[in-house]
Amino acid sequence: MKKILILSLLFISGWMSAQAVDLNKENRDPEYVKSIVGRSQKIVDKLGLTDAKIAEDVRNVIANRYFELNDIYEVRDAKVKKVKESGLTGEAKNEAALYRSHFAFPANLSLFLDEKQIEAVKDGMTYGVVKVTYDSHLDMIPTLKEEEKAQIYAWLIEAREFALDAENSNKKHAAFGKYKGRINNYLAKRGYDLKKEREEWYKRIKARGGSI
Repeated sequence: MKKILILSLLFISGWMSAQAVDLNKENRDPEYVKSIVGRSQKIVDKLGLTDAKIAEDVRNVIANRYFELNDIYEVRDAKVKKVKESGLTGEAKNEAALYRSHFAFPANLSLFLDEKQIEAVKDGMTYGVVKVTYDSHLDMIPTLKEEEKAQIYAWLIEAREFALDAENSNKKHAAFGKYKGRINNYLAKRGYDLKKEREEWYKRIKARGGSI
């Protein structure tokens, strides 16, 4: 019983100490830091966190992820310039760093947020493309079957994981673009005439006073 109590206290102590998240702003351009912190704060503001300290820690976790990605890609770009160096070794190191960063990020967030909130952070960092694209497909093709909806959503979630690792907004959108193409091919094979579905969808949007 004493051993269990001691282990429990150690776990609680470790968990509490893990909550102090410092902003990794050393040796970074102050304007860049300000921009990233502002971007991260907008994501946090939508989570509805009532504890100011937790909100700050979550903001720092998100901002540090942006900083980490920037560092990873800066190292990659520097190595690309060195033509004589082994590109394979450099790329392997870059992929390993990205791999670690990818899985560490949600793990760090899980110290403060539940699964639904972590999903909201991921959506915030990828411009809400999952929801917009998913809802658009459902609106465009009202006759989609449940298994088709599930497949579309699964691919968009997969695309979001790649987008989270992308170095800029263009490449984040490109990650989704690749999967949108996969979705279109899938639906075409399922017998949907996407051109016709899209034309009818545009008519419905116009009829209800919306814009494309």
